[in-house]
Amino acid sequence: AVVSTQSGHYGRDTNLFEFSNMARGPKKHLKRLNAPKKWMLDKLSGKFAPRPSAGPHKLRESMPLIIVIRNKLKYSLTYNETKKVTMSRAIKVDGRVRTDMCFPIGFQDVISIDKTGEYFRMLFDVKGRFLIHRIKKDEAAYKLCSVKSLNTAAKGVPTLVTHDGRTIRYPDPLVKVHDTIKLDIDSGKILDFIRFEPGSQAYITGGQNCGRIGIITHREKHPGSFDIVHVKDSVGHSFATRLSNVFPIGKGKQNWISLPRGKGVRLSIAEERDRKLAQKAKEM
Repeated sequence: AVVSTQSGHYGRDTNLFEFSNMARGPKKHLKRLNAPKKWMLDKLSGKFAPRPSAGPHKLRESMPLIIVIRNKLKYSLTYNETKKVTMSRAIKVDGRVRTDMCFPIGFQDVISIDKTGEYFRMLFDVKGRFLIHRIKKDEAAYKLCSVKSLNTAAKGVPTLVTHDGRTIRYPDPLVKVHDTIKLDIDSGKILDFIRFEPGSQAYITGGQNCGRIGIITHREKHPGSFDIVHVKDSVGHSFATRLSNVFPIGKGKQNWISLPRGKGVRLSIAEERDRKLAQKAKEM
């Protein structure tokens, strides 16, 4: 700032700049070592990583579109090639064309590529890493959304907010927080919903058990702390996680989305070793 001194000359007042070291605005960069491990980026391919833009998912709960196109699907090799792909309006996320290379892709988002006739859904593998799961066209017409809150808007309009930032007016009165809705992507309307209750099939979206799938057995309520949900997978292994990490995906054993390879069952180290040895024996 330029200020007037007693002598009438204009000069800089150094006192005004003592506290000017604070950040101005949002951060625009992301160091590669600070990027989420679930992106599976190598350490030596550069100093920086693509930083997801502000969008429907949090930074550490999403993956930028450029990593999906360049690193996972291998449709491009470089930054500039990826930019040409997105600017050609060839990539749709949840039915909308996205030209921003750093648009955040989160859990349950549907990626559509009309030119190749390919459709993908963002899921987690049993080790908690992001997984680009290939799906069919009829399944790409809808997505599942977890209900985060129920509110009343202006003029008494009931609304609900989903995990991907959508606000839906006039939902079914039976839908509660932590339930899952089946959303039609084109119209944005609720087709059906899954109650969060024992017996429902659930996908774990956070914590040490991220990526595992099982049936909800019971819920422990801890007022003032975190509610704990107990889940049993298809093999019979039981585990517990926080309520916020549980995402219902089906009623009973019927799941509403196609599951990745392994069906969400995490193997022990010994079981993984035995499976790899069996595969090698078959190849030989």
